Amino acid sequence: MIRVVVAEDQSAVRAGLVMILRSAPDIEVVGEAADGEEAVLLARELRPDVVLMDIQMPRLDGVEATRRVVAEQLADVLVLTTFDLDEYVFGALRAGAAGFLLKDTDAERLLEGVRLVARGDGMIAPAVTRRLIRAFAGQPAKRSADPAVLDVLTPREREVLACLGSGQSNAEIAVRLEMAEATTKTHVSRILAKLEMRSRVQAAVLAQELGMVQTS
Repeated sequence: MIRVVVAEDQSAVRAGLVMILRSAPDIEVVGEAADGEEAVLLARELRPDVVLMDIQMPRLDGVEATRRVVAEQLADVLVLTTFDLDEYVFGALRAGAAGFLLKDTDAERLLEGVRLVARGDGMIAPAVTRRLIRAFAGQPAKRSADPAVLDVLTPREREVLACLGSGQSNAEIAVRLEMAEATTKTHVSRILAKLEMRSRVQAAVLAQELGMVQTS
């Protein structure tokens, strides 16, 4: 069973999410939080596999709550967002969120996202990743990341990281770089391990920060 804590301040929305999750035979909702502070406390107490985290919540927002949950290795975090909150999403991903979904996502995608994050993949649909990257493409690069972090990567791994930055799936990267999909998966795993990251989406944000992605 995949054990999930749902953190959402709007009770009606939270109830809807819980209902969808409980409809799946392999998912168990073990806790519900109405704010970020409660989400962190429940994660500490219950040690779920996944925290489904809203961004805007009282007392403690989803970005800081995500940072605390990830820093303490309490669970993987799947962020819920709307795209008028891109800056908050960016912060949540940098804080270590394993992935994100739109609040208006359908039930099937929600369940898929929880399962992916629970098994350590953290990859939601590449199209969603591309939407996030496009949202930031027109903004000045924050350059908060030091290019020296890439020194641990091989040239091939840097190529793969650039592809991640444009939101490509393993299959798409394999075609673009002319390698087997299994080899691509190995490269992605090594990149995440070397950069001490929890998700490929987080790696994509780093690639964007460092200007590794063509925005045209």
